[in-house]
Amino acid sequence: MAPAKDRYRAAAYCRLSREDGDKPESDSIVNQQHAIEDFCARNPAFELVATFADDGCTGTNFDRPAFRRMLAQIEAGELDCVIVKDLSRFGRDYIDMGYYLERFFPSKGVRFIAINDGVDSARGAYDMMLPLKNIFNAQYAKDISNKVKGAFRTKQHRGEFIGAFAAYGYRKDPADKNHLLVDPAAAKVVREIFTLAALGMGKQKIADKLNADGIPSPSVYKRLMGTRYRNTDGSVPDRKWTYAAVHKILGSELYIGNMVSNRNARATMHGKEQAVDRKEWIVVEGTHEAIVSRELWDPVQKQNGSCAREKSKFAGFLFCGDCGSPMIKTDRDRKTVYCCGSYRRYGTAACTKHDVSEAEIEEVVRTDIDRVIRQVKERKSLAECSRPVSSAAQRRQTEREQLEQAIERVRELKKAVYEDYRDKLLDKDEFLRYRADYNAQEKTLAAQLEAANKDHDLSDPANGAWVDRLLRQGKLETIDRAVLAQNVKEIRVYLNRRIEITYLFSEPCR
Repeated sequence: MAPAKDRYRAAAYCRLSREDGDKPESDSIVNQQHAIEDFCARNPAFELVATFADDGCTGTNFDRPAFRRMLAQIEAGELDCVIVKDLSRFGRDYIDMGYYLERFFPSKGVRFIAINDGVDSARGAYDMMLPLKNIFNAQYAKDISNKVKGAFRTKQHRGEFIGAFAAYGYRKDPADKNHLLVDPAAAKVVREIFTLAALGMGKQKIADKLNADGIPSPSVYKRLMGTRYRNTDGSVPDRKWTYAAVHKILGSELYIGNMVSNRNARATMHGKEQAVDRKEWIVVEGTHEAIVSRELWDPVQKQNGSCAREKSKFAGFLFCGDCGSPMIKTDRDRKTVYCCGSYRRYGTAACTKHDVSEAEIEEVVRTDIDRVIRQVKERKSLAECSRPVSSAAQRRQTEREQLEQAIERVRELKKAVYEDYRDKLLDKDEFLRYRADYNAQEKTLAAQLEAANKDHDLSDPANGAWVDRLLRQGKLETIDRAVLAQNVKEIRVYLNRRIEITYLFSEPCR
């Protein structure tokens, strides 16, 4: 035990975390500071030279920013006393607490005081109750952690959203934070990504196209919409679309209306997150409105899981009419031909050949879609085949409002950047770089708003680019995967070469 001094350079350490079950009213940072200041005022030997506060940091480990800064000042010889309101504010992991209280602080000549627990290292060795108190604090935090996990798991099994920020394409329901609503402006981009992928475009090329079109990346878009989003490591959000961002969107079941959770978990209370085996994921279907149809989702997933460089436009749509197995593509005499998959694998014991050329299938589908569309006389009727007009109008209005708000935020950012430059907080190069970036974002958002005001809802990927082509050309000249994904549920080929097409059109437009 080091001899007591007449004067101590003391540091006040405060911590609060609701994850540990802390009571915010009685244990607030301000209340802790006042308690320590009052203690120093009553004891003139302690000069309070620094205050360190970790607000929102768990006590189950000591990897906390303010705590690390305090240790650095102790190492530098600037502090020789640490005062906390009580032991639970210092930490809740009894092993690490024992290291700091019994080894680190004594080796540095630092006096430790926990006011409410009556702990003062200057009085001699810590009493026998101190380790027990530390164990109780650690067990309390562990118990609270288990209760929080249990509550989260219950929400996950009910299909409730528990994330801090809604995924790109969605926003939190103002009336229920555990429910997601479609964000119309971002949803358009999501549909475009899936449509481009269905057409065979690679993920990096999709990212390059979105960047070339000036579409804000998901993290930038969230900040433009007014959220305080930051990357998981606290860094500045990525300003550009990347392969990883596109890959994440294309693989997320969230966009077909399913809530997927428990993909990562911690083995211990403050251990690192580890990926969970897929069969242990919690998947609840139909928890919110889908952005992407199953008919578009399924082919994209098949394409993602395939190593083939060139994907057939009919993959995922073409089936044997008699046994129901998918038709398999083969190349024969410079022609693409499909035949029954069961026949191909097991021979005549399973089914018959049912072969048909890709050109024949394409001609039949194109001609039949033209026939269906000719029955629809007006563009408005065509739109009604996809979704109710009232719903579309409501979405367009929401989209316009969100885009207007985003444009206003960009203008505010431009103004703030100019003021920083005027006040010499930014140099000229930094100012010009920020201004060019914000100008580009404003231009992109303005173009999106102009398109929304012109009621281009029918030409977005959700309804299919085939609508605009039809109106310009009078008929479909070719069939691609986008047309199939947005209009065809399945195509069945029967033994007598009869072809049956099941459409996604609403009943009046079949």
